[in-house]
Amino acid sequence: MAAKEREEPSEMPFLDHLEELRFRLFWIGGALLVAFALAFTLVSNFDVIGLLALPAKDFLHGGKLIYTHPADPFTILMQVSFGLGLVLASPVIGYQVWSFLSPALHPHEKRVVIPVILGAVLLFLSGCAMSVAWVLPVTLKLLGGISSGSLEQMISASEYFSFAVTLTLAFGAVFELPILILALTALGLVTPRTLVKFRRHSFVGMLILSAVITPGDLIISTGMLFIPLYGLYELSIILSWFVYRAKQKKARREEEAERIAAASRP
Repeated sequence: MAAKEREEPSEMPFLDHLEELRFRLFWIGGALLVAFALAFTLVSNFDVIGLLALPAKDFLHGGKLIYTHPADPFTILMQVSFGLGLVLASPVIGYQVWSFLSPALHPHEKRVVIPVILGAVLLFLSGCAMSVAWVLPVTLKLLGGISSGSLEQMISASEYFSFAVTLTLAFGAVFELPILILALTALGLVTPRTLVKFRRHSFVGMLILSAVITPGDLIISTGMLFIPLYGLYELSIILSWFVYRAKQKKARREEEAERIAAASRP
């Protein structure tokens, strides 16, 4: 009976899956629009841009970031609002993704939805905070130290905020890796042995990914993204073992219960 109850939610027809996906994407899009509007209001009325510009303060020599195009202030406003809006909408996005995947999960696995969403949001915010508080200042310091007597440092506002927003969102995204791997393990799509087997491939793939999504240089910011990304991958393997073993124990208990029930039938 229990097995039947678990199978029924996963027997949704293909067209119903598409309709469910459309419904979830609609809510994600709506959440992004509302969060962007709220973020735009916050950035317009409070000095959020000034807060994000703090890591560059030591390199401006008492001056300010410059812009060379009349549309740059509006472009920067939109970039920062989009980044902040994505952060604000992340809980709703996580919930909608989980809701789409939850029919494939067991009832006891569905009960972890709140901890998973909270964990995903906290990891995302931790990655963003780490980028602004540590990675961005260190990257600017290292890059600023590579100077020449024939060059004068003059930081453009558009280039700086493009760099800062991209780097911050990239760190927030890569910090979701443990949650993603745990979800794939819970769904039975990957196993810890698979993760270990493809460790070398993951190493190269993450190095390439870090180089692609970090703007500006191919050494400093790439390395500062790659190190925590690969560290999170190794941590995810350990966490995946716990989830995998818990699933195996659950399956063995269910098989044993079914065997006992079958043996007790007349």
